[in-house]
Amino acid sequence: MAANPEKLIIFDTTLRDGEQSPGASMTKDEKIRIARQLERLKVDVIEAGFAASSQGDFEAIRAIAGLIKDSTVCSLSRANDRDIARAAEALAAASRKRIHTFIATSALHMEKKLRMTPDQVHEQARLAVRFARQFTDDVEFSPEDGSRSDMDFLCRVIESVIDEGATTINFADTVGYGVPELYGNMIRTLRERIPNSDKAIWSVHCHNDLGMAVANSLAGVMIGGARQVECTINGLGERAGNTALEEIVMAVRTRRDHFNLEVGVDASQIVPTSKLVSQITGFAVQPNKSVVGANAFAHASGIHQDGILKARDTYEIMRAEDVGWTANKIVLGKLSGRNAFKQRLEELGIKLDSEAEVNAAFSRFKELADRKADIFDEDIMALVSDEQQSHENEYYRYVSLSQHSETGERPAARVVFSVDGREVSCEGQGNGPVDAIVNAIESNTQSGAELLLFSVNAITTGTQSQGEVTMRLSKSGRIVNGVGADLDIVVASAKAYLSALNKLHSKTEKLNPQL
Repeated sequence: MAANPEKLIIFDTTLRDGEQSPGASMTKDEKIRIARQLERLKVDVIEAGFAASSQGDFEAIRAIAGLIKDSTVCSLSRANDRDIARAAEALAAASRKRIHTFIATSALHMEKKLRMTPDQVHEQARLAVRFARQFTDDVEFSPEDGSRSDMDFLCRVIESVIDEGATTINFADTVGYGVPELYGNMIRTLRERIPNSDKAIWSVHCHNDLGMAVANSLAGVMIGGARQVECTINGLGERAGNTALEEIVMAVRTRRDHFNLEVGVDASQIVPTSKLVSQITGFAVQPNKSVVGANAFAHASGIHQDGILKARDTYEIMRAEDVGWTANKIVLGKLSGRNAFKQRLEELGIKLDSEAEVNAAFSRFKELADRKADIFDEDIMALVSDEQQSHENEYYRYVSLSQHSETGERPAARVVFSVDGREVSCEGQGNGPVDAIVNAIESNTQSGAELLLFSVNAITTGTQSQGEVTMRLSKSGRIVNGVGADLDIVVASAKAYLSALNKLHSKTEKLNPQL
């Protein structure tokens, strides 16, 4: 009989590393919404951001630290006193807090990026952990680009930072270079060679450049003995993304016979969390994505369908309802009252800060109910997200539009929107209705932004579904996503474009560390 299972710590970095996906930048209120949902998901640690990167990130971390009670709240910091002090200030109100500091240890990074000698890096790492311990007993240290670092040098650095009080050692495969067996054995070798390795919890942080982030993470756990996995919802992250939380959790739960580990995550909240992150960031989940993709539990083959009908476990190793998939449930309609709407918001984990916000959301709900007979949970989430987004960034705000398309005629549009509170009306033509709308808006804003992505997704099923549009714009090296939802996808497109322009107008600058 297997021994009592050990705990596997789930460290979610959607709000920090996930946000580094081009265009995935989030506002403070959006980060708060996701943090609250992560708490409902019962992740152990929420890395809320990188406090020194921008004032916006600092404020978001400070707000999350004051709200989250059941998870540890963490801020990333480079290995210097200024970053660490800034992280400590942002985390001051947290019930449980962690400072996560890092410095590159590979020869390539030290020479080309840091322009520091190994001795200088070793000393800076040691002093950074010592300084961080003045603010909290929970300090994590990461050797950036660890999987391409020299083993002897890693042993030297890690032994020193543990001596200084680091309680978690996070072995970062920063560029997704690792291969499962090699990566797992590298961690095992480090733990065997470092005399005080048992004084810290070992963690894995893998990127998906070669499609092996989850495999590498699990190898780090099984071969290397790591007991923390750093991951993101939907595998969100820069380049090819990070280790997907939902895949780690369900692999460990489904194959408990192999892993013999416990995770504290409430798996029934996985799909709702996935949908929220997708809506807020504008990064749609591919249909065949494991666990959270729309087709993850769909069976088209006749043989598979027959097997499922006879015995579900013939072709399903997980139950859809265990990860939060449910049949679309009609929750409200045009006759539903404010109290019923408010209660449904609470059930969905949506917390609005004031009665005025509840009233505004309810008003939007009634408008939608007049146009759409059946209101689903996804509809409510979309309208609340749309409402909060418009209030946060109101320099540009959609008012109305009229659009004309006819075979053989060039599409034309007239868009009314406000610019810093002043209403303007613009007209434009284009190759299609969306092109005409963009041209109309640009005739006034003259942003000069380049459209990188235009994506339309149905929020629910059926022809009455709201369309959710994502517009990704690029200007002067900045990439932003704008998201808009409406029953009319042309209107949703206008909202999405103005949303993206608002983010460009905010000129929020931040540093994105490579970890």
